[in-house]
Parts: sequence; C-alpha cells; structure tokens
Amino acid sequence: MSDAESSTEFDPTAPNTGEDFEPVDVFPDSDDFDLRPGADSCYKCSTCDTNCPVAEVDDDFPGPKFQGPEQWRLKQNEDDYTIDDSITDCSNCMRCDNACPSGVPLSQMHNTARGEYVSEQMSKFSVEYVRNRILANYRTSATIASKVPRLANFAMNFGPARWVMEKTMGITSEREFPAFAKQTFREWWSARGGAAASNENAQQAREARGEDRDADKKVAYFHGCYSNYNTPEVGKAMVRVFEEYGYEVVVPEQRCSGTPMFANGMLDDARRGAEVNVSSMADLIEEGYDAIASCTSCSMALRQEYPELFDIDGIDEVAANTFESVEYLRINEDLKGDLQAAEVEGDLAREFAYHAPCHARNQGLEHQSVELFRELDGTGIEDVGESCSGISGTYGWKAEKYEKSMAIADDMFDHMDDASGDTGMTECPTCAMQMEHGTGYDIRHPLELLEAALVE
Repeated sequence: MSDAESSTEFDPTAPNTGEDFEPVDVFPDSDDFDLRPGADSCYKCSTCDTNCPVAEVDDDFPGPKFQGPEQWRLKQNEDDYTIDDSITDCSNCMRCDNACPSGVPLSQMHNTARGEYVSEQMSKFSVEYVRNRILANYRTSATIASKVPRLANFAMNFGPARWVMEKTMGITSEREFPAFAKQTFREWWSARGGAAASNENAQQAREARGEDRDADKKVAYFHGCYSNYNTPEVGKAMVRVFEEYGYEVVVPEQRCSGTPMFANGMLDDARRGAEVNVSSMADLIEEGYDAIASCTSCSMALRQEYPELFDIDGIDEVAANTFESVEYLRINEDLKGDLQAAEVEGDLAREFAYHAPCHARNQGLEHQSVELFRELDGTGIEDVGESCSGISGTYGWKAEKYEKSMAIADDMFDHMDDASGDTGMTECPTCAMQMEHGTGYDIRHPLELLEAALVE
C-alpha cells in the first residue's frame, strides 16, 4: 500500500491562533496519555527552535524539537534511553506551543519528560533537587513568611543571608526577594465580609447600573499565590472591578496552580494541588460560576496544563470555564467602551510600558491591555515588544540560570528604556519581578488601572 493509500485515525490538531483559546485536545480517543499522535505530527520544520528564547542565548541547549517529539521517540524505541538532563534548561515559557504550525503539544511533552527525569533520574538528596523543591512549592514558604512578614522581609533580603543561600542552595543573590504583604488577600477578604459582602455590593452595583438586582452574575476567583501573599492590591482591584460590573465574587479553597511545579518537574506536587483546585472550581461551575484568574500563568495551568497532564473528575469543565480576569470582562461587558468614556487621575495617571507575558500570548491575550488602554484619558501605554522576560517563574532565581535569564530579557529591557514612560505593566508577577529588576521601574497590573478608571 502506498503512503497516499494508507489510513490513519490521527487527525492533526489545528494550531491555536489566539482567536478562540481552547486547551489542546491531545488524547481524544485514548485514556493512557499516548503522545504518539503529537510526535507524529512534527515534521521537523524547527519553527519551535527558532522561537525558543533559551535556544537563542544558549548554543548548547538542543531546543524544543529535541526535548519534545525527538526525545519522546527515542524513549519509545530504546529500552535503555534516559531523559537528557538538558530538559531542566527548558524554562516552560510555552512559546513553542504557540509557534508550532502543526499543533504539536510540545510543552506537554516537555513537562512529561521533565517529570520523568526528576522522579527517576535526579537524586532526591542533591542540592539541586532540594532547591527546586523549595522554589516549586513557593506557597509553603510564603504561608510561613506571611505570619511574620516584617521579619521575613528583613531576613530574606539581608545581604549575608542571600550570599549563604547562593553558596549552599544555588539561589541567586543577585535578586531581591519580593516583599510579603502585612495582610494577605484572603485575610482582607475575610475581614471585609467574604462572599456575603461581595453579593450585597454586586446587587447594589447592578441596581445602580439599571440591571436586575437579582441577575445571575457570579465568578469564582483563583487568586494564586502571589496575589495572596505579595500583591494583595491586585486581588482587591479584581474584586472591586468585578463588583462594579455587578458580579458576585467568591474565593474558594485553592492551592498553587502548579506552574512552578511543572517547570521543575514536580508533577506529583502539582497533581495534589490540582485535585483541590479542580474539586473547588468544578463544584462552583456546576452552580453557574465561571473561574477567573488575575495571573496568566494560573489561567494557563487551569485551561491547558491540567487537562494535558492529569485525569481528574471535572477537569474538562474547569478548563472550559476558566478565563483570565480582564479577558472575561472584555467578553461579557462593554469594557472598551467604558474605558473610552473614563479618565484616570492621581497615582496611576502615568505612561506605561506594557510587556505581554509568554503565557498570555499562548492564550491569545497579548494585545488586550494595549487595545483597552490606548484611548484611556489621563494615561498612555506602549507595547515593549514580543521578547520573553526571561525569568520564567523560578527559572531566573537559580544561580546557574541567572545570566541566561538576563540575556533573554535584554530586548525587553532595551524597549522599556526606550519607551516614553517609566512605569511597567504586566499580568504576570514574575515578569514584573524581572522588569523591576532590570529597569528599576515600578510595575503595575492592568486590574489596578481598571480600578483607577472605573471604580469610584
């Protein structure tokens, strides 16, 4: 039989164009997580390699194509094949997914290979493993630090302590640790009155807007670790903006989204958190809530990485009903029109240099802030280009990766320096760290500007 006459059940997945984001459906007819369809769809065009920010600055890194389909094939065909340790140099920016013209699930292959490497080949007594485990489980250390935030902020940024951490654990001393808030977002939420207070605020807002006071507008907020422990002002802005539009907000039980765990190959840790998150969100989705996240890496985890990597009851429903917060308002409200009629005064009447996180690009959201704010009176916004920030969560915190992360960010730093403003803007908290670290700029979240423009 000729190739032209041969039959196959594999229907290549169309690449995500960013117009209507949907999680990659990798296993439509299989329950055993067979990655062969994705590997067979790769025709070695190397587009993924040319779009990889790590490969651009590191000539020794073999690139996404090797880390994904090529290594997967080797693993299937050679009984004694072990995962190449270069898999730990992948930053999990997921740009390769967006670049691939054949829809190959590259990042899922990388996450799977990295998880296998860590579980089967990395010594659990090595400094690297212990360091990565601590970085990946940021929520654990943040929970402890938030109990004594002033002491933690001093101790974590005490020069000799940072030097010791680099020498003993490989955590770079070049970066300052982000400050822990004196009051976490969840503490503020509880003190404010929780869901009951939000429901009353939303009803009053609907009435003021001429809407049905009892309209069914409700969202479940996945705040993530950083908005809870470090930047509760982002979570507060999210609540106030959504209530202004008449949405009742609830804040369910949740764990870390798993993004830093995926990047460090800690898939068992990520699964434990995913089980809690999916259970909480799935129950609320059944009651008519949609899940929203203010961090694009969190929304990416719930929308794509969860259904790619885990088989948990309710996971598909959660993925299908998860949205980035500003995206949700763009879909359901006349957000652009309201901003065109608004004006910003005071602290946020600034010129912003906007960086789109890689995980926003993977969801087709890289232009939304520029489009929304370009005509907002009292402010200005400038896109600083398509470059990766380079920090990629925990990646840029590792001493051996620090210089590489800064080299990746060079273009972004240059564009920010050339921008007319001296305030940055991004949805990703670790991108914000890198932007501030490389430029000294104050960095704000789009939700904070929405609050300044729309909430009295």
